[in-house]
Amino acid sequence: MSGGRRPTLEMVAVRAGVGRGTVSRVINGSDQVSPATREAVRNAIAELGYVPNHAARTLVTRRTDTVALVVPEPNDRLFAQPFFAHVVRGVSATLNERDLQLLLTTVRSADEYGRLGDYLTAHHVDGVLLVSLHADDPLPDRLAEAGVPCVIGGRPSWQTSHPIHYVDIDNIGGAHTATCRFIETGRRSIATVAGPPDMVAGEDRLEGYLKAMRESGLPTPPTRIKRGDFSYESGEAATRELLESAPELDAVFVASDPMALAAMRVLRESGRRIPDDVAVIGYDNSSFASHSDPPLSSVHQPTERMGGEMARILADVAIPGEAEFSEQVLDTHLVVRESG
Repeated sequence: MSGGRRPTLEMVAVRAGVGRGTVSRVINGSDQVSPATREAVRNAIAELGYVPNHAARTLVTRRTDTVALVVPEPNDRLFAQPFFAHVVRGVSATLNERDLQLLLTTVRSADEYGRLGDYLTAHHVDGVLLVSLHADDPLPDRLAEAGVPCVIGGRPSWQTSHPIHYVDIDNIGGAHTATCRFIETGRRSIATVAGPPDMVAGEDRLEGYLKAMRESGLPTPPTRIKRGDFSYESGEAATRELLESAPELDAVFVASDPMALAAMRVLRESGRRIPDDVAVIGYDNSSFASHSDPPLSSVHQPTERMGGEMARILADVAIPGEAEFSEQVLDTHLVVRESG
């Protein structure tokens, strides 16, 4: 292009032999254009090197082609726990297929969360994906009241004022399977390091453990139940508490792989052999599990698929405004290795 002049919509129209409005319809994906005309316009765009003015397009279509993934956790938690990386991978792959951009944001304080809510409800994005929500989180209702499409990862643990799309994982079933594995292999003093009580995953995994123990008639005294927040550090602290309150334990179901790796370290430091003295099963089936010493048995949860399904529902159902609300629960399975 002589003089470095930037190609315009009008120049594309002249090159393609069509009107300006036709070029605009092709760029905006309208189906009211014949295949031959659409091809002519696309050829003209390629020949001229035309780049659509995204800001102008946004004013016309009211679309930003951007989706926010909100993780209300600090940055170090986002990058330290494999769960989040797998969700991001699934979300990103699905959005790429639909030519949508991903805005990933973490939140460290209540003030930050409030400002983020203001930004999202001002329609700077086409929709929002939420993961790692804690009880009574106000953001889903704020988004619904502002008309911003939203899908959350995990079943809501609180009463929402509006219907909400979600994709959950069968955390009760996964924890039940893990605990049954202990029972079937002759363990009887089975403890657990559960997740936080203000998160669905934490409560559901504890319920799966309790369900298996009830079915087998085995006791679950409070001394055998400790809690963490899914982090390595909390797993260390909880396991030390377990060894003090329930030194007789011969198995531990741990509600995340980072906490399970910490539990194995503490058990080894206390002189317990794994799995001879104490069997351990984690939850995530992360890449760390197969490389630990000994390799960690763990419940596989399809977190990448979860992220992909969340993004698909948002792009294909929520943003277009389909009437039906989607509620999905994905299956888990136990991967048995040497630790349990």
